[in-house]
Amino acid sequence: MADGGVVVLDGSHIRNALPNLQQRLEGRHLDGQISGSAFLALAESEASSILFDLALPENLKTLVLNRLQLTDNIESLQFDSRTVLPKLQEYLLALADELKDDPLVVSILDGSVIRLFLEDEDDFAMLAENLFTDLDTDDSGKLSRNELRAALVQMGVEMGVPPLSVKPEADALLTNILKKHGAEGNQELGQAQFAQLLQGILQDIADSLASKPIVIIQEIKIINGSQLRKFLADDKLLQEVTHLFEELDVNKDGKVSKAELRPLFESKGSEWGLPPPEANDTVVLLYDQVFASVDQDHSGQLERNEFEVLIKGILETFAEQLAANPIFHDLEGAD
Repeated sequence: MADGGVVVLDGSHIRNALPNLQQRLEGRHLDGQISGSAFLALAESEASSILFDLALPENLKTLVLNRLQLTDNIESLQFDSRTVLPKLQEYLLALADELKDDPLVVSILDGSVIRLFLEDEDDFAMLAENLFTDLDTDDSGKLSRNELRAALVQMGVEMGVPPLSVKPEADALLTNILKKHGAEGNQELGQAQFAQLLQGILQDIADSLASKPIVIIQEIKIINGSQLRKFLADDKLLQEVTHLFEELDVNKDGKVSKAELRPLFESKGSEWGLPPPEANDTVVLLYDQVFASVDQDHSGQLERNEFEVLIKGILETFAEQLAANPIFHDLEGAD
């Protein structure tokens, strides 16, 4: 288990575990024939175990089966003890490849972040005061006990608290701890009482997470150029891009201005695998860097062949830059 915090699942965890796969399977009693559904359950269980007990998203499982061309016939297959290991390796490698192309960002909630607040009296006092103030909307100086649940929701994953209604185990954990501390009903609490009760609740959450961490998938997209590289490798798709020349050539004189290239990339780039310019300031800087050398005075004219070569060159530059420095795009803030 990692030491808490945010972890990028890009397939490397799986690749690192593969040399010990046979050892991991010892004691699994895989003698005789194994049905396709049993194999699939084994593969998903092994993958989950490697990836911090994360339940694989359904879309990811489907992509892996598609990559292995097993979508339509997995249920009808049979595996024997000699073929289980190599087929399991194939499954895990396909999963690693999918994660390399489209990594997952997860938060491993193991209580470490909460303990940081609890161990520093000043930090905890400030946290409790801010939560109390935010929840005391009528400035009465009092909060009811049942508002402690709202305080945990407000703390959220960034402060190490599992989100409610996302995972059943998170719901059960928080509900049981809140009930244990009597954080129910309308009995009013002053700020000091609120802080004292919150401290006990957070301590129990931290202890529970330390023994059984909860892994949460973050709504963060990592754009590392993998989709863009696939786009570049597909001649048909790249040819479609060059058709945009005719749309830009409004004067029908066989030329377009270099000044039109950046707006074109900003409007079409997301379809090709580029991060949207509005994602964050890092993306704007990336666009500035890539287009700085295209045409500094924005006065150049391009004929069709020049346009096609330059478009491909710009896409390749973006792919190289994103491979070296992936962009983290917060999907929750995308709207």
